[in-house]
Amino acid sequence: MMRRRTLPRRPLVPRARLALMVVAALLVAVVVVSLSWGAVAIPIRDTVAALLSPDAGAAFTVRRYRLPRVLCALLGGAALAVAGVLLQAALRNPLGSPDVLGVNKGAGLGAVLVIMLFPTAAWTLPVAAVTGALAAVGVLFAVVDHRRGPAAVALSGIAVGAVMGAAMMYVVVSSPGDVNRSMIWLAGSLYGSTIGQAQGLAVALAVLLPMVIAATRVVDLVRLSDESVLTLGRNPVRLRAGLVVLSALLTAAAVSVVGTVGFLGLLAPHLASALGGHRPRHLVPLAALLGSLLLAAADLLGRALAPPSEIPAGIVIVIIGVPYVLYTLWRGSHVR
Repeated sequence: MMRRRTLPRRPLVPRARLALMVVAALLVAVVVVSLSWGAVAIPIRDTVAALLSPDAGAAFTVRRYRLPRVLCALLGGAALAVAGVLLQAALRNPLGSPDVLGVNKGAGLGAVLVIMLFPTAAWTLPVAAVTGALAAVGVLFAVVDHRRGPAAVALSGIAVGAVMGAAMMYVVVSSPGDVNRSMIWLAGSLYGSTIGQAQGLAVALAVLLPMVIAATRVVDLVRLSDESVLTLGRNPVRLRAGLVVLSALLTAAAVSVVGTVGFLGLLAPHLASALGGHRPRHLVPLAALLGSLLLAAADLLGRALAPPSEIPAGIVIVIIGVPYVLYTLWRGSHVR
């Protein structure tokens, strides 16, 4: 009598889909708490009512002050996280992030120049941030020898970032502008975010979304060696350069609103790959959700730890990110 062959059971919910649902649920919870928490606590029921109706009792506080900073955190965190995914793929380096290539510093330099020299021309800040980020990438491409591989690109990016950071500090200390505003912005604070900034960032990301979708399709390809990419009929240098430029645009759009938030572009992709795997169609959306979650939660913690004072979200992210980077380096050396 033949035994019936039993096949292994498949999980009811795939790992990546489960991770997306859990992170999305946590993100909703953080958003609701962020809208309710502040100098004046608002019950969650009143917060939901304020979102549904502009005539609710707490509508002015929720819609005018808290909703814009939450939206900026969600959009800015997602942009920085996706930029990190693209850079790590382009460099084939798990420590790749907008900080490594100096893109953050370049965007920050452009924005600081506007804040210090033209404080009333707020509309020029996003343009200056994009210009600074692209300038950093342009300098990087001019000085790096692509034949030496992704490691040379990363080292050159660190050098470019150091120069941009030094120039940024020089502008801050030597210009007669609003130093306090510049330092708060450089720390990655969401204080004073407006609905106009959130709308502008949303429009920028909507324009870049088709490029992100197209880039997602080549993430697996650029992870291969240059020889393997050439055998498939594609130009590896051009593909990697395209990913770097797109990540620079995403970073500049985020930095122009949320400031120079460091380590987020490093943390979110690593957490996403650990939770949902390395397939780009899962990695990119999961990293975007995690970036939003991390920045929104950091902003919430910064407001909750020492009220009525606020700790900038960028500082909270660094406190979380530095131990993780050290752990990643230790784990890599231990495995080798």
